[in-house]
Amino acid sequence: MSDVKNILLVGVGGQGTILTSKILSKGFVENGYDVKMAEIHGMSQRGGSVTTQIRYGEKVYSPVIEKGCADIIVAFEKCEALRFLDYLKKDGILVVNSYELYPVTVNIGASIYPSGITEEYENIVGKENVHVINAHSIAEELGNTKCMNIVLLGALVKMFKLDNINWKQLIKDSVPEKAIDMNIKAFEKGYEI
Repeated sequence: MSDVKNILLVGVGGQGTILTSKILSKGFVENGYDVKMAEIHGMSQRGGSVTTQIRYGEKVYSPVIEKGCADIIVAFEKCEALRFLDYLKKDGILVVNSYELYPVTVNIGASIYPSGITEEYENIVGKENVHVINAHSIAEELGNTKCMNIVLLGALVKMFKLDNINWKQLIKDSVPEKAIDMNIKAFEKGYEI
């Protein structure tokens, strides 16, 4: 049995997916894990998909997570999880930001944003393994929606039982000085929920 854990982060350009993955990876490295990370930026600066695969454990040979092998998927946008749901292992955990970011095709009326997505997740993954978080609203209450990625990081740390790492220090080292307090609060809020 492998000791390697697989985390897949999925989102849309500008949501902080890559910053979150870098904080996670640095935390794992500092705590003695072998870590491999792969990023895919699909037109990310134009609102396209962004995915990050993180694998950590005693010895990791590849950064690539195969379909059906992710222990956890964190979706920064509600619909993005649908694209990558086949990567989640049978008893894996799905953390979904309830935020809906409409693509251009929806905004111009060429397509419709799917409804009933949460119920579909629950049917496929199992209700007990789906955790929907309104990270956007939490970040908005803190004064800046750009910290919703750190809200999700806090939730991931809690759900994956990663308490042995000094995440707050890693956040301080990773964000601009003026944004430290807000991001620490965002992490704490995510951890609480």
